[in-house]
Amino acid sequence: MSSRERILGRVRRALGDAPTDEAPVARDYLREHGQRSTARTVELLAGNLADYRAVVHRCADGELPALLARLLSARGARSVVVPPGLPAQWLAAADAALVPDRAESTPHELDEVSSVVTGCAVAVAETGTIVLDGSPDQGRRRITLVPDHHICVVRVPDQVVSSVPQALERLDPARPLTWISGPSATSDIELDRVEGVHGPRTLEVVLVQAQPSGNVTS
Repeated sequence: MSSRERILGRVRRALGDAPTDEAPVARDYLREHGQRSTARTVELLAGNLADYRAVVHRCADGELPALLARLLSARGARSVVVPPGLPAQWLAAADAALVPDRAESTPHELDEVSSVVTGCAVAVAETGTIVLDGSPDQGRRRITLVPDHHICVVRVPDQVVSSVPQALERLDPARPLTWISGPSATSDIELDRVEGVHGPRTLEVVLVQAQPSGNVTS
């Protein structure tokens, strides 16, 4: 039996006599601050991402492979971690070794990788937050925590919501959710900011505009 199993077993035993009836939770709170068009919501997301020191790029769907190749080249990336479900065409133009997301990869091996490219589950405009849920185009949580450079692709407008309540409606709480607001950073008691402590030092977010399939109104 692992340590995890022992701890969870103790928690289950401690909760064995807890009442099972749960009081209803009121859901009448404000779900969005103001009313915005889709275009203004995307602009709010871009602005808040930049405020958190993420580097924001925009492109059309067909321009994504070339843009990713340029970003990796500008970074001098020699290798990039690739989640198993990342669309193959995204990195077709990249001049870097593609490293698969493997369960047996050690933290030391991941630390040797230059960059990681992922999709996302949802992006929250009001908080400038990117949420990953471990889906095939995002891979295991650790591949977005160990490499020093993370490029995250957000499909616009499908993956953009205004608020956290709207994001929660799209997410499965049983999945391993990672909420990212800018590059990893911390401050000491004198408020000296240090980046790259608990995750990537550099976060680049690519807002990919989907090709219109007909008449769309915002």
